[in-house]
Amino acid sequence: MATATAMSAKSGADGMVGLRFAYRDQIVALIDEIVSTQTEALDAARDAVISTLAADRLVYVGGSGHSHLLAEEVFYRAGGIAAAQAILDPALMLHEGARRSTLLEREEGRAAALLADYDIGAGDTVFIASNSGRNAYPIELALIAKELGARTIAITSTRHAKEVASRHSSGQRLLEVVDIVIDNGGAYGDTSLPIPGRAVAMGPTSTVAGVFILNAVIAEAVAALAERGIEPDVYQSANGEGAEAAIENIIARWSPRIRGL
Repeated sequence: MATATAMSAKSGADGMVGLRFAYRDQIVALIDEIVSTQTEALDAARDAVISTLAADRLVYVGGSGHSHLLAEEVFYRAGGIAAAQAILDPALMLHEGARRSTLLEREEGRAAALLADYDIGAGDTVFIASNSGRNAYPIELALIAKELGARTIAITSTRHAKEVASRHSSGQRLLEVVDIVIDNGGAYGDTSLPIPGRAVAMGPTSTVAGVFILNAVIAEAVAALAERGIEPDVYQSANGEGAEAAIENIIARWSPRIRGL
């Protein structure tokens, strides 16, 4: 017969395992929500990327903190387009100081200094990822990209954004300054899993939602171009057999235009 302690331990373990299924369900429901509620925005983003690639221009993706992961996701990516340029500021990532990056993304003028090194212009599409959309850096990325003639697209949580004030002197949030807003469906605070007996929640969703949005939009754009007989360069895995030569050819074509290759 199982002891009371063993039964309690099993019950606790079952509860913990239950969280993984709850998290899975949250993620699946979230993606379903994005697909069903963001049709117009996703279509507009896809069409912007189609125009950009057809014109031999670039798709830029920028963000700070954990949002910079979305920029890395599309850059030099197996199954991703070569015409994708990550906008990355090492000081706004986490490896040079996590708390420091949080403070720096609130500073005005940082995006302008960074974008001076990128050739953004008319015909380009610029995705800006920011869950709250309240800090100066992502807002300025969008404002400057628009001034330069690019199409701007936010990946953000409208629920979170509507609960917070802007930290930019314009008083505007990211969703108010871009051409297209894709709502990532995230809850306020970017959490989805309540922890029993605690006042904190876990289970962030913005990264997985953003990765889905970007990859789906870009894949749809490439598929639409294929129907026109246009074939943008697409990377295959460098760890697959026989892919090295094709990858090196793509890098040779794009390294004069893409920073960081």
